[in-house]
Amino acid sequence: MIHMLTTAGAALLVRHWFEIDLEDASMEHGCRVELREVARVDHRGSESAAQVVAADRPLWRADPFDRLSDEPGTFAAAHFHPYFEGNEPCDRVWDDRLTADPWGWLREQVSRFGSGSASQPAPLGPEDAAGLRAMADEVVAVAQRFSPARCASQSECYRLTRDARQSVRLMVEYLQDPSRLDKDAVSLWTEE
Repeated sequence: MIHMLTTAGAALLVRHWFEIDLEDASMEHGCRVELREVARVDHRGSESAAQVVAADRPLWRADPFDRLSDEPGTFAAAHFHPYFEGNEPCDRVWDDRLTADPWGWLREQVSRFGSGSASQPAPLGPEDAAGLRAMADEVVAVAQRFSPARCASQSECYRLTRDARQSVRLMVEYLQDPSRLDKDAVSLWTEE
């Protein structure tokens, strides 16, 4: 399940996500909030025809994650990616405030979109930045629905992220030490 909140030129995608750390095979899950540029597409059909809305180029991402091995709600794996190189996120950036108060941190970040600070995405036009800032409380409310503390089981996590099976399979393939992986814990994503 993916929620999309959008202005004319920018969209925030909010969802639950499941991830395997490639270095130690620990498993993480929680809310993913990703800012994307809305692709400009040609008008199709009549003046009343439905139009394509495509959230394309990634600009910024926040991942308020827990490790599955930790007590729910610790947010020990919470991090963000202030920029992307093409479609690939930059390395994880850790912020103690994000771990301590993920929803307050997220509200602050969205409320500052377009401010030009180092942790903020670029480029955002002034109207899109203002529109996103006005949605800060709504973004946080939707994000909290995908909190790792609200995902109580492996089957629930899979139900929310089954569309990410290919990504999980790639994570398994790219593990530095596959022997550390709990194959039972990822079986729903890796079964054929």
